[in-house]
Amino acid sequence: MEPPRITVVMLAYGPEPYLVDAARAVLASTDVTVELIVVDNGCTGDGIDAVKNLPGVRVLSPEHNTGYAGGCDVGAAEATGDWLAFVNSDAIVAPDALAKTTDVAAEDGVGAAMASIRLADRPELINTAGNPLHFAGLSWAGGNGEPATAHAHRRSVASLSGCCFVIDRRLWRDLDGFAPEYFAYHEDTELSVRLRHRGLRLEYVPDAVVRHHYEFSRNALKLYLVERNRLVTLLTTYQARTLAVLAPALLLTEAAMFTNALAAGWAPHKVRGWRWLWQHRSWVRSRRRQLQAERRVPDGVIAELMTGRLPPTDVNAPGLRAFNLLAGAYWALAKPLLQRH
Repeated sequence: MEPPRITVVMLAYGPEPYLVDAARAVLASTDVTVELIVVDNGCTGDGIDAVKNLPGVRVLSPEHNTGYAGGCDVGAAEATGDWLAFVNSDAIVAPDALAKTTDVAAEDGVGAAMASIRLADRPELINTAGNPLHFAGLSWAGGNGEPATAHAHRRSVASLSGCCFVIDRRLWRDLDGFAPEYFAYHEDTELSVRLRHRGLRLEYVPDAVVRHHYEFSRNALKLYLVERNRLVTLLTTYQARTLAVLAPALLLTEAAMFTNALAAGWAPHKVRGWRWLWQHRSWVRSRRRQLQAERRVPDGVIAELMTGRLPPTDVNAPGLRAFNLLAGAYWALAKPLLQRH
């Protein structure tokens, strides 16, 4: 049998100190035939010039920064492989990681598979072993900082991590990739929900190791995009009945997020997100019609892997304990109602 043909899409923006290492690691992958497409979204370092000369690499240069969502779409549109892998430019794949992840993605009933993302400076610790998904649309790096031995078994996850995952190129095309309107953040969450809309599983592959130079950061643009896109995902992927059942808890979440934004000084960015939703309400309605039309299973199936609690280790916000008590209690009541339909 011929090895799987994989096109790896990698984006470059800003200094990109690990881009060359990440590209070389992809090209050194074993048991697969790899082409690497690097999308230059505004790389300011010398990495692009270095990777241009590597065999098996193509560099695409859009006229403007297309963001993570748009950049992935640009790269995937030029792919020739049967499989698409999306790998962050600060992620170093082990030689067998892409082959092992692709093998799982090829199984019946699997929509996409993700690698075991480790902290680069301490690869015995997890960065994410699949992103948990709160019913209010919040998502985070699952297992971050925990021993990899605690995540040594393959399992289905609520949401993929965009750091490194593999999907059939035909399925990606059928889904029309990421919505470029997301720009960055939550596009992997939306894709995950859409795959589960089709009754497909998302699998975590524990022995496909990727070392990620992970740095958690907060800035004005990120805060704006994360909150805006969380709401886009809720408003477009949930069934109308689900939104009605969860409405009190979702309003509670909005109040809690705005209170936190006021206390932390980023309330203008939260308000900016609401304003964007209103200004683009026609697109949100159109996107909702599209996603609801393509679904094959109800939200009750998707709810099975969701949670009603936020981890205190990942979220440092006043009132978190009270929020978890209220939201967790509401989810305990709402989840069985959703699963009946």
